[in-house]
Amino acid sequence: MRRTSPDHRGLQHGGGVCCCGDGELVRGREDPHPQPVDPAVADHRVGLACRAVAAPTLLYVTQCAPYRDGLAGVHGVLDQSAIALHEIADATGLADRRVGDVTELTVDELAAARVVALFTIGETPWSPDQRATLLSNVRAGHTAIVAIHAATDSCYGWSDYGRLVGARFDGHPWTQEIDLEVTGRDHPATRHLGATWRVRDEVYQFRDLRPDAQVLLRVPVEQLDLDAPGARRPDFGFPLSWCFTEQGGRVFSTTLGHFAAAWESPTYLQHVAGGLAWACGAD
Repeated sequence: MRRTSPDHRGLQHGGGVCCCGDGELVRGREDPHPQPVDPAVADHRVGLACRAVAAPTLLYVTQCAPYRDGLAGVHGVLDQSAIALHEIADATGLADRRVGDVTELTVDELAAARVVALFTIGETPWSPDQRATLLSNVRAGHTAIVAIHAATDSCYGWSDYGRLVGARFDGHPWTQEIDLEVTGRDHPATRHLGATWRVRDEVYQFRDLRPDAQVLLRVPVEQLDLDAPGARRPDFGFPLSWCFTEQGGRVFSTTLGHFAAAWESPTYLQHVAGGLAWACGAD
């Protein structure tokens, strides 16, 4: 489904004709005595009519691909998460489409997306044209990114990808119950939480966290066994959710969501929904 564009305007006085981005016409009743229409009012009517024809699109990419040096794991919650994302997108006024193979996604379809949500792992085979389109659309503010769970463990062969999702995965030495520190108390993704949030999930550690990332959830270091195999302590600590702007676009990331219980939890779903709302422009 193509996103409508405010540049495709065809409102005629009295006829109410709107030409949306996919070329479909919406025609109202003809008025035999048309009156002049204020341009601002006309533009508003165009937007309403176009949105009625084609809702903005959320593409949910759930591709599991091999790493460069071996096979990647498969997350059993992908189907469950897709159902939840459909419900969240619908409540937000977005049409949604799940993409299991990005090679079947055209550049035009990618360019038309209002949101690209990622629950990927391994070397997702984005083409050079797809990469350029996604980057330029995010930076222009046309497309928002929502990165979920293992999205940071993807695309090591794409140098810009780490900045696009905010950090690079650097292992998960722990799987345990934790009391997360809620550092983004006024953010739509976390304002429904208290000062702490108790969850059971994989605890990721990261490298190359963007210095401009606003950390929303953090693991207090005293809750972690730093002697666990593969554990290390980055200077920026152990964030599990953050957000930032990439030029004109917004990116929200949460690394929670490994277990099925998360996708059955209203608290977690509100976390994701709030992050999506923020990425689309809410504050």
